[in-house]
Amino acid sequence: MMRLRWLLSLAALLLAASAIAGVAQPRLGRAADAQDKTVTVTGTGKVTVVPDQASFGFSVDTRADAARDALARNATLAAAVVAALKSAGVAADDIQTQQVSLSPQTNEDGTQVVGYTASTTVSVDTTIAKAGAVVDAAVGAGANGVSGPSLSRSDADAQYREALKRAVADAKEKAQALASAGGLTLGGVRTIVEGSAVTPMPMAAAKSDLSSGVAIEPGTQEIDATVTVTYDAG
Repeated sequence: MMRLRWLLSLAALLLAASAIAGVAQPRLGRAADAQDKTVTVTGTGKVTVVPDQASFGFSVDTRADAARDALARNATLAAAVVAALKSAGVAADDIQTQQVSLSPQTNEDGTQVVGYTASTTVSVDTTIAKAGAVVDAAVGAGANGVSGPSLSRSDADAQYREALKRAVADAKEKAQALASAGGLTLGGVRTIVEGSAVTPMPMAAAKSDLSSGVAIEPGTQEIDATVTVTYDAG
């Protein structure tokens, strides 16, 4: 009987110890997590640039009674426009055919085809300095549709990398301010994630010196970058 009582007492003691360990373990885990402190911030960087490139779309529309004639006339006129663009200093690599279309034209009640309209559109990349002369050359050669300009920067990738550097510097300043306010010491970078770049938009006009009658105002653009950085803190 004494041995049985001793065994029951030992079992009860072991169960109590297990229960205490089960309660204490989560507390230890939370204490460890509390010591793993971090500061996460979002930094932004901006670079203001003056565009040096312009893109245009030039279209040629022709009409004829027969589809073949409409296309033939259109091809001849489009070739003349391309030749004029090259003579204006646009490289062949910067001229691209975007669309060729042919559509029937009907009478007012739509019951009879009375002719065909053909159209060709070419896109052109050029410098701001040549933009006015390029437009004049295309229209002078027969282009009857002009779209653009779409302005850009030739070194946009390099400018964006500079914006990224500024975004990282901005993130560090914010993190230091937060850590100081919270009574923490900022540590090293744990993670850094690049955000999306904002599409550059024209901000203001800045006249270009063009001898052509068509004036292209390059203005300025902002190239933005965003990063999210997590720092260790203690």
